[in-house]
Amino acid sequence: MLAVAAADDTHLRGLEPSPAETATPGVLTIIAFVLDRLVARNDQLAEQTDGGVGWDLAPVGTSLSTFHGVRAPSISIGKYLERIYKYTHCSPSCFVVGYVYIDRLVHRHPNSLVVSLNVHRLLVTSVMVASKMLDDVHFNNAFYARVGGVSNSELNRLELELLFLLDFGVTVSSRVFESYCVHLEKEMLWNGTSQKVERVLKPNSVEDVTEMPLEEAQSSSPSNGTTS
Repeated sequence: MLAVAAADDTHLRGLEPSPAETATPGVLTIIAFVLDRLVARNDQLAEQTDGGVGWDLAPVGTSLSTFHGVRAPSISIGKYLERIYKYTHCSPSCFVVGYVYIDRLVHRHPNSLVVSLNVHRLLVTSVMVASKMLDDVHFNNAFYARVGGVSNSELNRLELELLFLLDFGVTVSSRVFESYCVHLEKEMLWNGTSQKVERVLKPNSVEDVTEMPLEEAQSSSPSNGTTS
């Protein structure tokens, strides 16, 4: 069970940064908006499709079922992202790259849906892996587990599952990173809000891979069952 009640913050209070350092980056608001909309649509779809039967029921290692909780956490996606940022001090770019990882999962396993039962675990796992790839200094799995409200052993298992589901494809080129930033900004513009994504990503020499942002991926293919 994912537990992030206020009482759980007592062992983290000594690590709180100053108010200036905890100003919420715009990317958190944008990703929360995009995922809130996606999860609401997919939750409705899962309920309409034989109570969810037929979705995410493939063997472990080929779907997102490992990330499912017994019930959806009470904390919103936005507050959960803010919590991760507040305590782990990871760079804003980690949230964009974490979003890229979730998108890649959807492409590799189109019969899997990002829903309220798995989105929080997907986020904390993806952002943690992204921080290991991007940030020179980062917290270990045990700390991310405490912040994310899961056990250390569970987060270790989720990290391995994520890596194998991605076939260890966790490098994101500068061009792909920029394309996702543009996509996320457009999502906000379509909603009538102009907001920018913080762009701080170390360039790498890995060949770029053309990818479609998550919302487009789950709305363009009949096989994934989302509505357009």
